[in-house]
Order: sequence, then structure tokens, then C-alpha cells
Amino acid sequence: MQDPAPMEEFARRAAAGDSAALDRLLTEIRPEVVRRCARFLPCREDAEEAAQDVLLQVARHVAGFQGRSRFGTWLYTVVANCCRQKYRELKRRAAEQPAAIAPAHAVDPRTTSVIAGSRVDLLEALDRLEREHPHLVAPLVYRDICQLDYAEAAERAGIPLGTLKSRLHEARKQIRPWLAVS
Repeated sequence: MQDPAPMEEFARRAAAGDSAALDRLLTEIRPEVVRRCARFLPCREDAEEAAQDVLLQVARHVAGFQGRSRFGTWLYTVVANCCRQKYRELKRRAAEQPAAIAPAHAVDPRTTSVIAGSRVDLLEALDRLEREHPHLVAPLVYRDICQLDYAEAAERAGIPLGTLKSRLHEARKQIRPWLAVS
């Protein structure tokens, strides 16, 4: 999304019920959504599936975009949530299905790419953090993954700035050992 001003206008018009603006918005944001999903999910096909989920969520819930924050901020929240959901779905599916590939031939994404491995580790850590300390997830996602500034992350999380910083510190402390390289 080169110039955010037209996107903001398309988003406002789409939120007001303008279907042509929604179509244009979805067309314009698709490449950026795929790119952002690929930052979370190591497999391109999974990222593209998550991107489709994001676009569907945007189409269904754009009326909920009230313009209090930038559209890009709202969008990144949808991306983060859809990617985390896609990861949980993939993990659940893998656990339910018998292994179709002989274990000797199975590819572990953690060994095929440092980037893919770090993403899988991060998603695992987020999943664990959500189970153990759910109130710490949003500050970590908004600040460290979405890379929002502190004030915007606090606003998006719906908590005071000091609380965000405190929770972010605690979240980082919690996941640090889970991300440590063995």
C-alpha cells in the first residue's frame, strides 16, 4: 500500500456500505495482505490461504472499522488473528491425520530455513502464551509483530500505555526461553 490516503478513503466508504469501494479496497490490499501473512506463516500456500481468510474477514467486518485508528492498523490486527488461527488449524489437522510421509522423508521447517523455523517457533510461543497468559498476547502481537508504536498498540489493545509496557515486558520475559535456540 504505497499511499495510505486512498486506502483510508476506500475503507471509510466501504465501512459506510459502498460496495464499489469495498471491491477496490480488497483489490488494492491483496498484495500487502499476502506479504504480511507470509511474515507469519513459513509456507507460501498457507500464507495465501490465510490472506484469503483476511480478505473475507475484511469484507464481512469492514463496517466495524470506525476510523479511530488507521486502516492499516486495523488490517494488521485482522492479519495477525487470521494467521494465528490458520496456524492452529494446520497444527490441529496435522495432529489428527496419520503421517502420509515416512518419518525419514518428512521435512521439518525448522531445519529447512532459519526464517521459517523462527516463524514456527514464534507461532508456537504465541500459542503457548495464549494458553498460559492470554492477557499478554495482544501487547506482544501489536508491538513486536505488527510493529505498531507504543501508543497505537495500547489503543488497539484497549489498555493504558503503562499497562501495555508492563504486559509487553512480561510477555517478552515469558516467551524468551521458549524461543531460545537449543
